[in-house]
Amino acid sequence: MDAKEVIARRVAREVKPEMLVNLGIGLPSLVANFLPRDVHVFFQAENGVIGLGPRPPEGMEDPDLTDAGGGFVTAMPGAASIDSAMSFGIIRGGHLDMTVLGGLEVDERGYLANWMVPGQMVPGMGGAMDLVSGARRVIVAMVHTGKGGHKIVERCSLPLTATRRVSLIVTELAVIEPTEQGLVLRERGPGVSTEDIISKTSARLILEGEPQEMMLN
Repeated sequence: MDAKEVIARRVAREVKPEMLVNLGIGLPSLVANFLPRDVHVFFQAENGVIGLGPRPPEGMEDPDLTDAGGGFVTAMPGAASIDSAMSFGIIRGGHLDMTVLGGLEVDERGYLANWMVPGQMVPGMGGAMDLVSGARRVIVAMVHTGKGGHKIVERCSLPLTATRRVSLIVTELAVIEPTEQGLVLRERGPGVSTEDIISKTSARLILEGEPQEMMLN
C-alpha cells in the first residue's frame, strides 16, 4: 500500500453518513474511493456541483461535468448543478460539514499553507481560503515530508491559507490533532515508530501516552 492510499483510507474513516463534503484536488480526491458502500455522503465541488460521483469509464467523459480541478466526474442520482455564487455561499455560510485539502506546510498553531507565489508554476489559492475559513471540519491530507524537507513545521514559511486552526492532519506516518496546546500525536502509521515520526517533524509534538496504530479498513 503506497503512502497516498494509506492517507486516503485513513481520512475516509472521518467521513460520516449524510455529510456534505468537499474534496480538494489531487490526493484528497482519492478519499471517495475508500468509503464503505453503506456510507452515503454528498460530495461538493466549488465550481457548482453537489452529488459528485466517481470518474466515468474511458470514453464516457462529459466535458461539462468536472470537478474544481477540471477532472472528469459523474453525477449521482439526485445531484444538483448550482452556480458558483451559491456554491461559495454554502462554503462561506458554514454549511459544509467537512473539507479535505492537500497541504504544503502545517505549523504548530495548526495553520495551513497550501499555495505558493502567483506567477510561478506552482499551486494557486483556488477556493482553499474559503474552505478553511468556512467548513465545520478541515482535514489536511498530505505526505509527511516533501523533497527531503519537513512539512509539519514550527512556523509556516509559505503564505498562510487562513488564520484558522485546522481540525486534523493525516499523513502516511501519523494522525496529528492541532489543539490550543499544540500538535497532539494521536496515531502512528502502519509499522511506523513514534521516534520515526518525531525525527521527520520539525514542529514539537505532544504525546498523551503511546499513540495507537492507524486503522485503515
